[in-house]
Amino acid sequence: MLNFFRYNLPFNIGRFLIMFKDLGKFAYMIGLGLKYIKIFKQTYFHPFITLKYGYQQLSLDRQSYSNKVLDFLNIDVKIVGELPKEDKILYAINHRSLLDILVMEHIFSLGKKNGTWIAKQELFDDLIYGKFFQYSGCISVDLENKRGLLTFFKTIKNTFAKVDDMNLYIFPEGERFKGKGIHRFQSGAAKIAKANKLSVVPVYINDELEKVFKNAPYDNTYTVEVHIGEKTNHENLEEKYLAFYNDVKEGKHND
Repeated sequence: MLNFFRYNLPFNIGRFLIMFKDLGKFAYMIGLGLKYIKIFKQTYFHPFITLKYGYQQLSLDRQSYSNKVLDFLNIDVKIVGELPKEDKILYAINHRSLLDILVMEHIFSLGKKNGTWIAKQELFDDLIYGKFFQYSGCISVDLENKRGLLTFFKTIKNTFAKVDDMNLYIFPEGERFKGKGIHRFQSGAAKIAKANKLSVVPVYINDELEKVFKNAPYDNTYTVEVHIGEKTNHENLEEKYLAFYNDVKEGKHND
């Protein structure tokens, strides 16, 4: 029995510390998220504010939440390239982790950007994150429902008609992809850009953020590198994104 504790106690303590670390960050994020849901609702349900002001305020609040979480996790962001000054842009971003959203919101806060995320309906139905996505102004899309798709495109068109500094953020791969390279794009990003006459800016998060998040919070600041490409249009979007991705990996995309 003594030999069992002698050889297994350090391992058990290690597992306990990891579990405690994970519980700590999730408790912080969920607790802070619940506070921000109340903040979001003040804008979301406000009877008198305009759609433009509403999205501006919700963007600021999402960015504030994201910056606080990144500070807690001790994660910094290095930006290679720069956000365009103009708006009405669709940002096409690779996706591996929930942390992707927080990192991008941090970047959008630096650029003082107003915008929102396109997210699958199933995220809005999630018991933990659903209300956060809904009340923070994200726009849901149900890919399995034709009527829902029509409503989605009408919502986007109406939003851009009333909000002249609006931007959209989307993961063209459609879901988290933890393999090597870039997963095949779904058609939604190009269709949204075409229908609303939006320019497209490719963004590549040059890290495996699922692993970064798993190991957070950090004693020493961890820096995530994010590359922002040049504006383009919706045509051959996946092909252009892959060329941009290859430039990043070959060291051809620099400040």
